[in-house]
Amino acid sequence: MTDYKATLNLPETDFPMKAGLPQREPETLKFWNDIGLYQKLRKAGEGRPKFVLHDGPPYANGSIHIGHAVNKILKDIIVRSKTLAGYDAPYVPGWDCHGLPIEHKVETTHGKNLPADKTRELCREYAAQQIEGQKADFIRLGVLGEWDNPYKTMNFSNEAGEIRALAEMVKQGFVFKGLKPVNWCFDCGSALAEAEVEYADKKSDAIDVAFPVEDADKLAAAFGLASLAKPAAIVIWTTTPWTIPANQALNVHPEFTYALVDTGARLLVLAEELVESCLQRYGLEGQVIATAKGDALEQIRFRHPFYERFSPVYLAEYVELGAGTGVVHSAPAYGEDDFRTCKQYGMVNDDILSPVQSNGVYVQDLPFFGGQFIWKANPAIVAKLDEVGALLKHASISHSYMHCWRHKTPLIYRATAQWFVGMDKQPQSGATLRERSLQAISETEFVPGWGQARLHGMIAGRPDWCISRQRNWGVPIPFFLHKATGELHPRTIELMEAVAQRVEKEGIEAWFKLDAAELLGDEAAHYDKISDTLDVWFDSGTTHWHVLRGSHAELGHASGPAADLYLEGSDQHRGWFHSSLLTGCAIDGHAPYRQLLTHGFTVDESGRKMSKSLGNVIAPQQVTDTLGADILRLWVAATDYSGEMAVSQTILQRSADAYRRIRNTARFLLSNLSGFDPAKDLLPGDQMLALDRWAVDRALLLQRELEEAYRDYRFWNVYSKVHNFCVQELGGFYLDIIKDRQYTTQANSVARRSCQTALFHIAEALVRWIAPILAFTAEEIWKFLPGERAESVMLSTSYEGLSELPAGTELGREYWDKVMAVKAAVNKELENQRAAKAVGGNLQAEVTLFAEEALVSDLNKLGDELRFVLITSTATVAPLASAPADAVESDVPGLKLKVVKSAHAKCGRCWHHRADVGTHAAHPELCSRCVDNIEGKGEVRHYA
Repeated sequence: MTDYKATLNLPETDFPMKAGLPQREPETLKFWNDIGLYQKLRKAGEGRPKFVLHDGPPYANGSIHIGHAVNKILKDIIVRSKTLAGYDAPYVPGWDCHGLPIEHKVETTHGKNLPADKTRELCREYAAQQIEGQKADFIRLGVLGEWDNPYKTMNFSNEAGEIRALAEMVKQGFVFKGLKPVNWCFDCGSALAEAEVEYADKKSDAIDVAFPVEDADKLAAAFGLASLAKPAAIVIWTTTPWTIPANQALNVHPEFTYALVDTGARLLVLAEELVESCLQRYGLEGQVIATAKGDALEQIRFRHPFYERFSPVYLAEYVELGAGTGVVHSAPAYGEDDFRTCKQYGMVNDDILSPVQSNGVYVQDLPFFGGQFIWKANPAIVAKLDEVGALLKHASISHSYMHCWRHKTPLIYRATAQWFVGMDKQPQSGATLRERSLQAISETEFVPGWGQARLHGMIAGRPDWCISRQRNWGVPIPFFLHKATGELHPRTIELMEAVAQRVEKEGIEAWFKLDAAELLGDEAAHYDKISDTLDVWFDSGTTHWHVLRGSHAELGHASGPAADLYLEGSDQHRGWFHSSLLTGCAIDGHAPYRQLLTHGFTVDESGRKMSKSLGNVIAPQQVTDTLGADILRLWVAATDYSGEMAVSQTILQRSADAYRRIRNTARFLLSNLSGFDPAKDLLPGDQMLALDRWAVDRALLLQRELEEAYRDYRFWNVYSKVHNFCVQELGGFYLDIIKDRQYTTQANSVARRSCQTALFHIAEALVRWIAPILAFTAEEIWKFLPGERAESVMLSTSYEGLSELPAGTELGREYWDKVMAVKAAVNKELENQRAAKAVGGNLQAEVTLFAEEALVSDLNKLGDELRFVLITSTATVAPLASAPADAVESDVPGLKLKVVKSAHAKCGRCWHHRADVGTHAAHPELCSRCVDNIEGKGEVRHYA
């Protein structure tokens, strides 16, 4: 038997079938670094429209986790897709470097009693080490960026820029000092931002406490009585016994009805709706003898249960009837609502009692409980209330309570003198910060859209922003306060700039070692230099100022100081998105972003949160070491990030399977471009075969869909559409059909070059489609594509070589859709026949299509080439009326099929079973077509 293998155009490529991503990806990283790809992209982008994705800085502490990987990969997909779409899309990664977690780590390692300057030195060193480790992991994920010059909030220029941003807000009148309750952590020894608070269950002592009446006559009058027949008390319910020593008022709702209840020994004041439940709780029987509206009780005084002072009744609409007694005890130092109500009734700061120190211990001179830690004092307070006859009920309850996100310990509200950014404070000019921010939210595009309502709700109801902290490792609030008046120095803005200039050279250390006389001269004796530092959310929240207009001013838009996109996890509605919005609106009057994209958190395949204790953590480092970064990137792209993102080894394995399909498709394209030189062999559209023109047209339609999906950040649509294209239109239809023509026709024939032209166009487009997602694989494919090209796929832009089928084309889109349906029906029947052992391979079959007249006409347009489309040795079309009884109904309306095993010999070259095999003396094993392709002018194809 003659070997005709040498006469075939068999596929050939060095592009490996086995990906070996863990081994090859580091080589690609080295290649990008060696050619200076990021720098070349910046050069190539000159003059293009700019797209700025501003990086929300991860915290410089600990190894990156799967959430970090999701975040950075999403950002990289966007930056790469915008670059390929023709934008100048720089990406400057950043890090958040100050704050308590780093200071806490240093204290844990080196001890708590270090000098402040040594603490700052060690914190700076620690943050730098952490950044290097995280940076290496981010680069390994294939994230392109300015890694040699990232921004760090601890860079001297950024620290100075942050002080200048604060100065802008002071200048405009948003910053003030005030005594207000703030979230306070005893372990941190500092105020906390809203974003640093989380909620967890806590066991608390729930107590009902009676406050004896002082103004008995007024109480009687309020209830329409001439006098009180017996002792009376008003009852409160609280889960914070430790606040009772700081009680200074009692709150009732002005519109609620309150009852005076005779319980035998005394009269109790309770909300009318809660009388029955309260008496049952106290084990008492009673009778309502009078009722009154809450506003009738205003300013009536009651006595503190165990201290010699009074607690007047104030009206407050925040009082609820859900639980308790309908009366709220008010300790203004330890509650936002309490504080606000007491201030409204004329209480000044000096009147407010604040016996709890920053470490959670009562001041030493507090009667009965001085020197005790508040949580441990609870039982003693309960016992004291019982001793004086004020305790009506004591129980233990479990409820949701605020905790420190770092220490996981309970927090309190604590009134301290802090620096605030006022939400409703009237600035020097224009609207308030709340009004500006709400307007900015309405002007911002949110992806997904639900983020808008969420952020709006947070801004609409949030209190003033406490921006001061009492720590060492943070950017200072460089204020000088007059010792007598407490007022800021009249030259504060000028002094802040002088400090910023010093910090720019020496870092924040310059402020802490500064002698006030260096800036104030003889005035220094009259001023205190404060030691407070800025909330770490102010660090990152002002990066639009000290990065986009500071350390990396080249990122700024000529059209104004706003990035195109901020992208972070959904928790950042109360974090970075939030603080950036407030500072942007305070400084510039608008948000620092045009779009906000929010992604969800990672969970396992059962929807459980990632946890080491559950053993369901997926470390990105492990994935890159075993499967490769491209598999992780494909999983990120394939997952709808608008909700929780499920990941597991099983899910990643499915991503690896999908990856292999895409890779194998690319390998098929490359292997069939062997010997193709686009400079010489590329055919114009009007010389290509009909099927090839359709394939290019279909790729063009897909490209338009993908461009829209990338534009809308719907990466899961990109993945599914590309994958389906590889599986269905290419793998399930086009690529199968062209194998015969590609392998058996003459190497330089129009039939083959038309096919290669289509494959070339599709490959050129495909490599760009996947480049934002499969960054490493796209680069690998790029190197194997024929023709002159840039060093990297990223130095190209969207492929423009795809052409549309001309309008009115006889074999147009609808035509090939019909043919695809017919082919699917034939494949189904061939599978049935193979299962029944009636035929072997497809080419052993002969098929007759019995169709309605219109379909007969359509199928006959392909002539003898219909058999190549169906991949059968013979394909005959006949009227539906002539179908024999054993013809099979198909899924295509008006089509029946009959498949039989061919009786003809098999061609030794093309494997078709043809009647003319054996009729050529020189080549007795071949069909006439193959003989012509070897020795003659070559086969001519028109359609497929």
